[in-house]
Amino acid sequence: MSARIGLCALTLLLTLPVRAEIVDIKWTGSEFSHSANIAPKKFLEVCGKLEKGTSIAWRFKGGAESDFNIHYHVGKDVIYPENRKNIASAEGVLAVAQDQDYCWMWSNRGAQPISMEMSLSRGAESQKK
Repeated sequence: MSARIGLCALTLLLTLPVRAEIVDIKWTGSEFSHSANIAPKKFLEVCGKLEKGTSIAWRFKGGAESDFNIHYHVGKDVIYPENRKNIASAEGVLAVAQDQDYCWMWSNRGAQPISMEMSLSRGAESQKK
């Protein structure tokens, strides 16, 4: 009987949808930061509504390489202000082109979890190097 229950539980777990971590940007003043572990073959996506004309300084550091992009959707099209493959860390400034939900996304294509730390800062014009 207990073997049957175990088999049913395993079947249920295998049929559940696989979910990635999606995080809403919640600003603390003009700052946002987030740390996470990205499971193998999964992704982390950090998204929030941004207004045209805003500048966002961003940076991240991962424990290993991942595929990284910043994107937003216009109808069925996906626009990528940044799109990099096999990168462990980076930083930059996003000039927001239009009122839109923007997402920072990391994909772990490896077999081990990846630790990730990221931060965003609004009003980045004065922080450009």
